[in-house]
Amino acid sequence: MERMTFPAPGAGMIASREMALADLTKQLAKEALLNATKEPAPGPAALGPEGIGNVILGQIHAMQKALKEDEELAVWFGSGADRIRVLEIYLPSWKLAVLTGHDAERNLARVISPVDALQLIAKVVKVPAGAKPGRIGLVAPKIKE
Repeated sequence: MERMTFPAPGAGMIASREMALADLTKQLAKEALLNATKEPAPGPAALGPEGIGNVILGQIHAMQKALKEDEELAVWFGSGADRIRVLEIYLPSWKLAVLTGHDAERNLARVISPVDALQLIAKVVKVPAGAKPGRIGLVAPKIKE
């Protein structure tokens, strides 16, 4: 069996470790400085003035467009114990939504909410035989020219 020998404490090994650590520290500091002065990477494109309202209307429209003849899109809005089935989404402006629908007792109900606070549940449901599938009304703000 071969016997392993190690350098005596204080012999050349420590100096090389200290040098390697110093070089590494200098390299990390240099990279941090270069990264701090670099232009930030471009992020995702910002939404236009329509923002999230346009996205919500677009998603509901796309889901309805993909439905078969015997299907309809059921959209619900819930807040606490109240829940309504949405029949129309009206945006008087791109930042405000008015949802019209019926609650569990078939009472007409409206929700007025900032668009960015909306949380909707959408589900594709089969329509009973002989019934006409309903569609959700989507009304975008009028464009001012």
